[in-house]
Amino acid sequence: MFTGIITGVGQIVDSQPLGADASHGRRLTLQTPAGYLEGVGLGDSIAINGACMTVTSFDVAAGRFTIDVSAESLARTVGLNTLGTVNMEQALRTHDRLGGHLVTGHVDGVGDVVVFEPVGESWLLRIRAPQSLARFLAYKGSITVNGVSLTVNQVEDEQGGTAQFSINLIPHTIENTALGTLKAGAQVNLEVDLIARYVERMMTVEGKLPQ
Repeated sequence: MFTGIITGVGQIVDSQPLGADASHGRRLTLQTPAGYLEGVGLGDSIAINGACMTVTSFDVAAGRFTIDVSAESLARTVGLNTLGTVNMEQALRTHDRLGGHLVTGHVDGVGDVVVFEPVGESWLLRIRAPQSLARFLAYKGSITVNGVSLTVNQVEDEQGGTAQFSINLIPHTIENTALGTLKAGAQVNLEVDLIARYVERMMTVEGKLPQ
């Protein structure tokens, strides 16, 4: 479990296939900020751009660790099949503050960046969500974008069932996450609010709920 509060910005510096063809996943090597891996153990969970991954090896002194990403995960996410900058969050501990919102690290879908531009001292980020996720978006609700817990400021439903939602990014978020590298046309990992998923399940289950 995670909170959507990024604990470090890293770099995917190497990507190697785990098998002979595309039906296999890839082994990624990530470079972290100094001291980031202190306290990390083999098998720990770290969210990479919002996707929960398992540490398969690490070198604290070098600030590097590896993860194995399955073909299924590669097919359902973006940003894990190329070298570059990524958001990282170590798993939530029971005594940690819940500064963002409850995040599982399971990417629900991929969105398209429509607008990313400065507005005053902040930045406007507008994303088109696929039809499968549009119903989970709500004004002032929570959404995870590439692992970052954010607040939805506006939702506009579109013909065809998709929806555009807008987010205001303050300078602190731009400076301390990899969201500042986004451009219009880029794709991002989305995880909808966990509570919204349960509400939808309760409303669609057949029959009456027990009293």
